[in-house]
Amino acid sequence: MRVSESELANVPGLVRVENTAAEEVLRRCQEDLRPTYRPDEIWGDYCTLHTHIECPPEDVYEYLADLRSLEEYTASTRDFVPVDDTGLWVGKDHIAEGTRIFARVITNPDAMTVDYHCAWDQGEKLWMIYLFRVVPAELVLNRSGTVVIWTNCHHPYYDANPHPELAPAGRPWVGDIWHLFHPGHAIELSNLKAILEYRHANGIPIVPSVVPERA
Repeated sequence: MRVSESELANVPGLVRVENTAAEEVLRRCQEDLRPTYRPDEIWGDYCTLHTHIECPPEDVYEYLADLRSLEEYTASTRDFVPVDDTGLWVGKDHIAEGTRIFARVITNPDAMTVDYHCAWDQGEKLWMIYLFRVVPAELVLNRSGTVVIWTNCHHPYYDANPHPELAPAGRPWVGDIWHLFHPGHAIELSNLKAILEYRHANGIPIVPSVVPERA
């Protein structure tokens, strides 16, 4: 142990075998199981989805790391073009008429993480963060392919548009549909799976070679 048991004993609310019998831990877990849950109890401030894709993890990572892939597997974001040389892009989000969406992709090839930093209407503060983790399925499921884990966090700006002056008149705010993020993203994750599995099975390049236009 890096610290003494006495130090941990002073931390309120810890449940460990040192202070709670294993049977009691299992009993508490069983009590927390219920046949039904409210949506906010399941998702609340975090919306996480996951799926298995029959495609090599390196290919899945490469596909997600190309921001233009959003135009293929998302339901509504289209027409992305680079804004400048910093990696910032701008496109259209057809889920709400007249909406521009700004995006930048942050990747880590060693950990195979892909994060889309996005925002409606402006590109100064990209607060809508889409977190993707690409995991070799062989490691976690003992099967071929890839596990993709996708998480969004409920940023306070979902509750109130920080730049209402930039929004088209009468347009709903993205936070108004937070309760639909899980089913909406489930559709898009299904799209992602279908595209990648189709291309992989048919020997089609996973990431097409296209030279982007400039905004």
